[in-house]
Amino acid sequence: MLTIIDLLFDLMQVIEPFLVPICFISAWVLIAVVAWTLGRAMGEGLAQAKQMHQIPCAHCQFFTNDHRLKCTVHPQYANSERAIDCLDYKPHQTARELDRMKT
Repeated sequence: MLTIIDLLFDLMQVIEPFLVPICFISAWVLIAVVAWTLGRAMGEGLAQAKQMHQIPCAHCQFFTNDHRLKCTVHPQYANSERAIDCLDYKPHQTARELDRMKT
């Protein structure tokens, strides 16, 4: 009568020639999935960074850079994606530029 151990031993002898190719293919599939996931995450991160760089608030005259009131005109969406096409955006002017405008 065959025991469970004998059955497992026989099964391992049958499967043994296929284990190396299966493990080889599985390892490369795992590496490909990890590389694809990392590449996709990097692409999404770059796209998000590119969109965030379009926010003009830091260069606006109405931007206060204070965490309590970031913008005096639109505090509800200052430094957010909604501020990208802000109709009230006015570039911050230096004192030298203001002097030039007066003369």
